[in-house]
Amino acid sequence: MIEPHIHASHPAIASRLKRAEGHLRRVILMIEEGRSCLDLATQLHAVERAVAEAKRALIHDHIDHCVSAGGEVALAEVKSMTKLL
Repeated sequence: MIEPHIHASHPAIASRLKRAEGHLRRVILMIEEGRSCLDLATQLHAVERAVAEAKRALIHDHIDHCVSAGGEVALAEVKSMTKLL
């Protein structure tokens, strides 16, 4: 069985993602309502930024707490994670 991997920052990150999810649902409704492309693009941009910020926070937290132990494996993991930024 896999042990849970939870950090103190995870609830805040989950909260950000839930907000982004709500915004995305609103964008879908806006499309169905026939809102302008500018309005849609603006809202989609906000959703993208919210998800990107959540990802960045998660990766930075992981580097701070999990990879700081050092070693070859940690260095390889940091290199892999930076590709995701």
